[in-house]
Amino acid sequence: MRVRSEVVRYPLLVAATLSVFFPLESTTVAAANEDAVGSPIFGVTLPPGYREWPFVSIAHEAGDNNDIRVVLGNEVAMTAFRNGVRPFPDGSIIVRLAYVYEPSAQNNAAFGREQSFVAGKPTNVQVEVKDSKRYASTGGWGYGQFEEGKVNTSLKVINSCFACHQKLPAKEDFIFTRFSR
Repeated sequence: MRVRSEVVRYPLLVAATLSVFFPLESTTVAAANEDAVGSPIFGVTLPPGYREWPFVSIAHEAGDNNDIRVVLGNEVAMTAFRNGVRPFPDGSIIVRLAYVYEPSAQNNAAFGREQSFVAGKPTNVQVEVKDSKRYASTGGWGYGQFEEGKVNTSLKVINSCFACHQKLPAKEDFIFTRFSR
């Protein structure tokens, strides 16, 4: 009974762990939520429980987006990040949450000058799923972008994912983020 309760309590972790030993060729862990609409081309959905996943890193994008980004990973991805394993194993899922980068009026008032910035309104969530067979044409990664919990169906957005990622070294498995220790 204890094993069953753990399976019910941590279904994504169990599915990700099983996928390492028993990979599914036609599905991905992120696409396991059958009620969700997947991204165009890749069919990637928002993984259940992703907000509870471990922290990988954080970044400030000062370019056109001027946002702050938090990167999370499922256990398969986290093991690869921690151990420097490249390419990432199939079943790895990396989620990037983006927020408006804004000054904190409260904190800056306390400091007496503008020096504190915080995550403001959320802008989007991006998901990348490693399945080297299913997504062979894009370096083994499938992509999805979501705003307010709904998939962005723009092919322009989805096509731009790998367009940027392919500029990165293949030896790093086309991943921007480095694990913050």
